[in-house]
Amino acid sequence: MASKSSARLAALTVAAVCSAASTVVLTSPAHADSVRIHDVQGTTRLSPYAGKQVTDVAGIVTGVRGYGSSRGFWMQDPRPDTDPATSEGVFVFTSSTPKVAVGDAVTVSGTVSEFVPGGTSSGNQSLTEITRPTVTVVSSGNAVPAATTVSARSVPRAYAPEGDPAANGSVNALPLRPARYALDYYESLEGMNVRVADARVVGASDPYTELWVTVKPWENANRRGGTVYGSYDSRNTGRLQIQSLGKPADFPEATVGDTLAGTTAGPLDYNQYGGYTLVASEIGTLESGGTERESTRAQSGRELAVATYNVENLDPSDGTFAAHADAIVHHLKSPDIVSLEEIQDNNGAEDDGTVAADATVGKLIDAIVAAGGPRYEWRGIDPVDKADGGEPGGNIRQAFLFNPERVSFTDRAAGDATTATGVAKVRGKAVLTHSPGRVDPANTAWENSRKPLVGEFVFRGRTVFVIANHFNSKGGDQGLTAQYQPPARSSETQRHLQAKAVNTFVKEILAAQKNADVIALGDINDFEFSGTTKILEDGGALWSAVKSLPRSERYSYVYQGNSQALDQILVSPSIRRGGHLSYDSVHINAEFPDQISDHDPQVLRFRP
Repeated sequence: MASKSSARLAALTVAAVCSAASTVVLTSPAHADSVRIHDVQGTTRLSPYAGKQVTDVAGIVTGVRGYGSSRGFWMQDPRPDTDPATSEGVFVFTSSTPKVAVGDAVTVSGTVSEFVPGGTSSGNQSLTEITRPTVTVVSSGNAVPAATTVSARSVPRAYAPEGDPAANGSVNALPLRPARYALDYYESLEGMNVRVADARVVGASDPYTELWVTVKPWENANRRGGTVYGSYDSRNTGRLQIQSLGKPADFPEATVGDTLAGTTAGPLDYNQYGGYTLVASEIGTLESGGTERESTRAQSGRELAVATYNVENLDPSDGTFAAHADAIVHHLKSPDIVSLEEIQDNNGAEDDGTVAADATVGKLIDAIVAAGGPRYEWRGIDPVDKADGGEPGGNIRQAFLFNPERVSFTDRAAGDATTATGVAKVRGKAVLTHSPGRVDPANTAWENSRKPLVGEFVFRGRTVFVIANHFNSKGGDQGLTAQYQPPARSSETQRHLQAKAVNTFVKEILAAQKNADVIALGDINDFEFSGTTKILEDGGALWSAVKSLPRSERYSYVYQGNSQALDQILVSPSIRRGGHLSYDSVHINAEFPDQISDHDPQVLRFRP
């Protein structure tokens, strides 16, 4: 993938083009005299004046955005109507730095537009704007309309209405019911000055000066202050994104579990990176929640410890090797086997045909030794150049680390990028035809995606088959705040095919040896309750061990304020039935602003 900063800049550039392109010019424009902001907003998500010219729409400026590609200002009518479905605020898109100030009383004439952040293909809702404006400042220094308080009592429990089947599931034309649905409630405040008080942080600050809070601190809460995403029907209505209208240096560096004490207030926007967003001109005081990085316990002499860890596009130029080594040695307690995801080739994103990753893995191994850990050995298979997705030129892949003092690796006719490993039965035991090998790499399920790596390990005389995975990402799925409800999850189609391929391979091992110890692990990019996991588990071949944890602890990733399980370790029946199974999601990254990866590692301990 491209770097996050370049992706954001590209997206903002696209947003600017879309803003200009979304303005509708009519050959015979319909004029409306003296309309109010609540008339422009209307009682659905789409303005009844969309595409029309409006004249002298009055309001008080509540916020000014003079940077980025979406420059403009928010204004609000100080004389609201009595309909809770109609917003009293609107964004005026100026394209250049606005020549107004907060507290100015203005009149605006222009074209009403419905701008879709991210473009119509994103499925996002639209933002009602007045574009190509003529702005007249009537007076200055006026009181800003009081902010509407968004609180646990004001946000409904239900998330969104079902979309209209006749409109492909869109909610755009449905009447807003802000007392019944959270998305309708937020839409009824679009563009208005809003506030939250003493809001708990549920998504850490990121480099783009964003964080997530909840106004419902008890909603699917865990002991570390996060909000857990435990089902498709439980989307956590209290979550709200916070951005800043001020300088990035003024934005708090917040960790999940912290609190923005006091008032955080500003206009309510809608953007492609999370939907409804409070763009704060006033930010509460950051109070620490005391969240600290976890450490798991060390495995006993009889326990095999197997971990999965997505190291986020690791290449030799990164400055995170010492930190990753510290995580593996001191927080994961030097597992016997570590499945690494997102190992890049020896020159990272430079696209010159390099596919080997020995320098990347070797640098990590050396860093682990320097941190006081064992000198791991490793196994992997170089991919075909540009065939496995990820950051262009990076050639990400999975790799195994293993501690030779505790575990041995069975090398058997090592496979290559395009050769499938098979399963044979030798003296009543399952064996791989290639170890290390790849699982069904020619299957179209793996097109432009990482192919599973499989190997045979031996611990205390017992063979353990380990399959390292990195399934297709969720890119392209519609957001939780999409205009289509429920939102479509198009990316899971490929993950379902991938899960089927892995499940089939595991069943081949179990057909050769019913009591074989098999572990499938990695960045599954899907939840423990998902269809992807159900397919992996099909027929009892595997079981996701994260489900041995309490529901509030089942997470490895935080996205838009939802703590969720994307990384999983699944085990065969012999491991599950054998007892003495211990699972730990070790929270060292996802909840913190200074994360070295966006994923938390997972550790499984058991007695073969």
